[in-house]
Amino acid sequence: MKTIGLLGGMSWESTVSYYRAINEGVKNALGGLHSARIALYSVDFDPIEKLQHEGDWKGTAKILSEAALSVQSAGADFLVICTNTMHKVAPQIENTIDIPLLHIADATAEALVDNGIKKVGLLGTAFTMEQDFYKGRLIQKYGLNVLVPNEEDREVVHKIIYQELCLGKVGADSKTTYLHIIDSLANQGVEAVILGCTEIGMLVNQSDTNVKLFDTTAIHAEKAVEYAI
Repeated sequence: MKTIGLLGGMSWESTVSYYRAINEGVKNALGGLHSARIALYSVDFDPIEKLQHEGDWKGTAKILSEAALSVQSAGADFLVICTNTMHKVAPQIENTIDIPLLHIADATAEALVDNGIKKVGLLGTAFTMEQDFYKGRLIQKYGLNVLVPNEEDREVVHKIIYQELCLGKVGADSKTTYLHIIDSLANQGVEAVILGCTEIGMLVNQSDTNVKLFDTTAIHAEKAVEYAI
């Protein structure tokens, strides 16, 4: 079994979900007392969040590249970045390390294609919804038609992620808001919605809606298990 390198802490709330899902996946696949071989580096999210909102992506890339080198040095065979947003600096990280990077957008897109989805909604941070590093990859590499919420809804989605979910707060009103936004995307003809922030699965899941949801945390973790065993 390969050693999975996890670059987490962005936020640690979602990294917990990765750790649990990967270990459960290995146990289900191999049985007995098997668990995953993991090298985890968990960063301090506060300075990274500040750099994000200042637009200093070079600064975030430096922090994460150094952390990724530590994961590599710990014996990881490949790297999983436990966040959608910070895949914005995935190219810089890939240029720093010698081990493969398992890209979250690729894992998600492959799941969508396997399910015959062509038109999909995307929820995430404002960076993920508005910038090209994520949805552009889905469009250009996989030919998907990607819709995001309107500007007002994007602001709400972003605010709830940073001011609630990243702090471990899961509120009923926020859940209702997200489900309303998901319904709005469905009314625009999307066949499914990507939960494109690793914390969103804390708030909504498939049992809450008839709209097909693709939880990037679960998908990414499952792909890591497949790659490891």
